[in-house]
Amino acid sequence: MVDPGGGAVCNGTLHNQSDHCHRKNCTRNGMVKEAQQNGNSNFYKPVVESFEEAPLHVMVFTYLGYGIGTLFGYLRDFLRNWGIEKCNAAIEREEQKDFVPLYQSFENFYTRNLYMRIRDNWNRPICSAPGALFDVMERVSDDYNWTFRFTGRIIKDVINMGSYNFLGLAAKYDESMKTVKDALETYGLGVGSTRHEMGTLDKHKELEDLVAKFLNVEAAMVFGMGFATNSMNIPALVGKGCLILSDELNHASLVLGARLSGATIRIFKHNNMQSLEKLLRDAVIYGQPRTRRAWKKILILVEGIYSMEGSIVRLPQIVALKKKYKAYLYVDEAHSIGSLGPTGRGVMEFFAMDPRDIDVFMGTFTKSFGASGGYIAGRKDLVDYLRAHSHSAAYATSMSPPIAEQIIRAMKLIMGLDGTTQGLQRVQQLAENTRYFRQRLSEMGFIIYGNEESPVVPLLLYMPAKVAAFARHLLKRKIGVVVVGFPATPLAEARARFCVSAAHTREMLDAVLEALDEMGDLLHVKYSRNRKSARPELYDETSFELED
Repeated sequence: MVDPGGGAVCNGTLHNQSDHCHRKNCTRNGMVKEAQQNGNSNFYKPVVESFEEAPLHVMVFTYLGYGIGTLFGYLRDFLRNWGIEKCNAAIEREEQKDFVPLYQSFENFYTRNLYMRIRDNWNRPICSAPGALFDVMERVSDDYNWTFRFTGRIIKDVINMGSYNFLGLAAKYDESMKTVKDALETYGLGVGSTRHEMGTLDKHKELEDLVAKFLNVEAAMVFGMGFATNSMNIPALVGKGCLILSDELNHASLVLGARLSGATIRIFKHNNMQSLEKLLRDAVIYGQPRTRRAWKKILILVEGIYSMEGSIVRLPQIVALKKKYKAYLYVDEAHSIGSLGPTGRGVMEFFAMDPRDIDVFMGTFTKSFGASGGYIAGRKDLVDYLRAHSHSAAYATSMSPPIAEQIIRAMKLIMGLDGTTQGLQRVQQLAENTRYFRQRLSEMGFIIYGNEESPVVPLLLYMPAKVAAFARHLLKRKIGVVVVGFPATPLAEARARFCVSAAHTREMLDAVLEALDEMGDLLHVKYSRNRKSARPELYDETSFELED
């Protein structure tokens, strides 16, 4: 399989890449990469990813905009301190001025002076199912976004380009959901206990068996909250004396779980195999700090699809390194399960990998399955261990029975166990919509990040003023989008993040694309010049030298 770090790893052996690149397509940063499966002559699906650089003037004006905003922020703070301008932010009471501060004024500077100016673009309340179309409650602010009031007007039939409803299964009630209604009538809404006590139902066992069958693994365990699936189970797997190697763009739930574990954490550059191999090799050679003892475990944490970049993990290369250095691999498939692979079985199927190559499968039911909760899957001894030691199993309330039934219904639909091909058709429709939407955006001249197969499509806007204008103008055109900025992204890489769904019709996508085309011209955000990454240290593997 291809190793982007300057060589090719085939069955754990490092080969010279110069010869390798003559035999196959083997290029970097947005070009085709083809890899072979261990012990199999079949090619993996070509991986095409793009991380294009913005023109220099765009970056200059972006930083200039933040600089001007910061200067005016200090001026307004000065006016507030002297009582000239009303301060709406939380402040210490006068009688507690000698106490240790509860609110750190400087730490809230960005929120108070920059975020508040464009706050109306976030937390917009909707009042319908998050399908391809949804309804938004109109709200206005009379004090520059410090508070909002509802007008009573409902903005109907807004095209939903922001929800993680990849397969369109988060929808309002129809007859296909009768089993969910029956589960509600039979079990009620809540369980009122943990899995260790009175909270394990037959529905939970049925769901866990189905998840294991879906992933082709020995066993699985489900949890009521996706975020807690990571943050509460990683500490049960590793602890003091263990080493976690985490991709720098991992989700906050993985970061929190790693920190709570007490293990040593080291970060490798995003999807950069040379960076990862350097950390693995150093860990094996030097062991733990000071004592130089061998690490008890080395656990690699990655995601299937990275939700802010739209990139897909380089699983074949990571598996090769994991085997070479005898590490464990934990894959978070929150966004990739149901949305990748010919039958929706995630990044493992996307690369035609053996499930036994991954030690811990994690995923959530909040995206493709239209429900909530998460799962851990893998070998039976792993799952049995977590049943006894997981914090979620011991302290968290079990998954609601109607939610469990909704997941069972959705998973049977995807697997074709309902006697139809609707699930497969949804997976195929999602892939078709994703390719169409990404291709059209690229042709229009926008800079978009990520893999061509990823239904998460980040469109780079850069400047904070354009982020606000972009979202506001699109809502006026009845298009709902998610815009993301610092601190969720690097300061100068604010973006709109589109989530493509199988429920989107071609007419819907064309309407969105037409509006985006006009918006791109209006706001001058068609920056694409087909150049390399704005952050080569993330995506250019040659930035790391491996010593012999």
